[in-house]
Amino acid sequence: MCGIAGLFDLRSKRDFPRDLVRRMNDVQVHRGPDEGGYHFEPGVALAHRRLSIIDLSTGQQPLFNEDGSVAVVFNGEIYNFQELVPELEALGHVFHTRSDTEVIVHAWEAWSEDCVQRFRGMFAFALWDRNRETLFLARDRLAVKPLFYALLPDGTFAFGSELKVLMQHPLLDRRIDAHAVEEYFALGYVAEPRTIFAGAKKLGAAETLCVRRGQPVPQPRCYWDVHFTLDNPLSLAEASAELTARLRESVRLRMIAEVPLGAFLSGGVDSSAVVATMAGLSDEPVHTCSIAFDDPAFNESEFAQKVADRYRTNHYVETVKSDDFDLIDTLAGLYDEPYADSSAIPTWRVCQLARKRVTVALSGDGGDESFGGYRRYRLHLMEERMRGALPIGVRQPMFGLLGRLYPKADWAPRMFRAKTTFQSLARDSLQAYFHSVSILRDAMRQQLFSNRFRSELAGYNAVEVFRRHAATAHTEDALALIQYVDLKTYLVGDINTKVDRASMAHSLEVREPLMDHKLVEWLATLPSGLKVKGQEGKYLFKKAMEPLLPNDVLYRPKMGFSVPLSRWFRGPLRERVRQTVLGETLAATGIFNPDYLRHLVDAHQSGARDYSSPLWSLMMFEAFVRNSGGYPARVPELAAAV
Repeated sequence: MCGIAGLFDLRSKRDFPRDLVRRMNDVQVHRGPDEGGYHFEPGVALAHRRLSIIDLSTGQQPLFNEDGSVAVVFNGEIYNFQELVPELEALGHVFHTRSDTEVIVHAWEAWSEDCVQRFRGMFAFALWDRNRETLFLARDRLAVKPLFYALLPDGTFAFGSELKVLMQHPLLDRRIDAHAVEEYFALGYVAEPRTIFAGAKKLGAAETLCVRRGQPVPQPRCYWDVHFTLDNPLSLAEASAELTARLRESVRLRMIAEVPLGAFLSGGVDSSAVVATMAGLSDEPVHTCSIAFDDPAFNESEFAQKVADRYRTNHYVETVKSDDFDLIDTLAGLYDEPYADSSAIPTWRVCQLARKRVTVALSGDGGDESFGGYRRYRLHLMEERMRGALPIGVRQPMFGLLGRLYPKADWAPRMFRAKTTFQSLARDSLQAYFHSVSILRDAMRQQLFSNRFRSELAGYNAVEVFRRHAATAHTEDALALIQYVDLKTYLVGDINTKVDRASMAHSLEVREPLMDHKLVEWLATLPSGLKVKGQEGKYLFKKAMEPLLPNDVLYRPKMGFSVPLSRWFRGPLRERVRQTVLGETLAATGIFNPDYLRHLVDAHQSGARDYSSPLWSLMMFEAFVRNSGGYPARVPELAAAV
């Protein structure tokens, strides 16, 4: 796993300052501590940080074709590179290394922009073709690996694996994008293609960008999508057998490495299935790593231990104290822009533990989206049945009124917490799903933001992120639609972002067998009834894994990978929350309504409401502001107007 960076002059062939390029590369040294590589020529600078995984002796980057006219810097793994080498050799290409990186330059020569269609893996790369005066950027189908870019005022095109790479350039427009702020407080992350800064973008999932000297920067091109056809006629038994075979193939491809390899083992279905499959493919015991919590409500280490015992893995466990909140500022520096998933804390810790034993770890990420594992999927399907019974003209006034009048009761048993359900039933299907996953729902964000900031938004609502993706889903199936939206939004912006930054902070490569694009494509052909059956999520996956895993691992309630925010904010972090949320840093931005900030703090700390997630999102935003140098480029004139 690696970090890439570079500059390209769109207008002429200026020489870029080497010290600037080195600063851009050095700021991501954690992504590749083994080696640093550079290439400079008039109008082009490429930089690379290497974490050696395959071909340790000759896989240095930038890597070139035979005559040196094509160069690539690459972050990720091409898992099928061994299959592509003989095909490219038959076309006349000569290989000088055993690395998957060299496949990219020759595939570009053979198939041009369509080369990405041939790659099976996780990747973000930038390729320079001197003869065509073209810079070609690409990101993998499910956006496992990140890629940021910016067009600067002097005609320089800059790119890097992390936003902090671009932040080293003095010409980057670091004004805050108001729409990105709206997306962050709704979703907990800034959705592709935006970043928190107006001047920078993220390349999206399955996108390429072909930049040519003397031409305007075009819009990215999407080269792949997942199609939920739901028309595969396999029986449960046939689908279980094929799933097991496909998972085995995906895991086998991801076990190719020349360095120590292991797996995360949480005790949940996904990571347990990956470990069980690895054990069946390995002659040696699998190295597994788990984080235990000293709070029983969050601790599932006993289930991880059951799987470790069954497969006799070399199992390593570390216990995280329930007051492990020292990482708040570390996380803000890690993610470069606001990021509000508090499970980043245990994820950072398990990556820290794994790196003590291995350089590559397999994970179970991506299983919930493709197999239908989230509890919210089952709730959404229940609500959909109710929505289907009444036309929206009846639902909106009736349930809208109930949603406004029914008291909020976070403290009550779930069956008595009907306010959110009433609010969802008054909406259309996509609005309802957006409502259910929002950290601060529409009405809360209206109160959170200052009057001037709301005018800056000009009516923009983060639900548009969902609507944009839903327009390309091409399915009317209730489950398939939200799975598709999650694959495009939550998986990319939250899960993959979390794991990439946490693992790279420890120079650890994480591979995700459940995100193999061929597996995802196949699962999308299966009927939704094989994924969610009644109140059972991941129905097919669990049935397929019954011969391999204990029933109490497969069929126990899902715990998640979370931390006790609510208790922290009423206990050991009580004063820190108050000082942070009500302090000068957030006030100076001009974005927030100070009265509503005080309401959030007071209502949570009195026990009247559970506002732990909104408060955490505010704390992480405040930490971002401080790490950005005290909000140096706030939304123009907002602070003075409040």
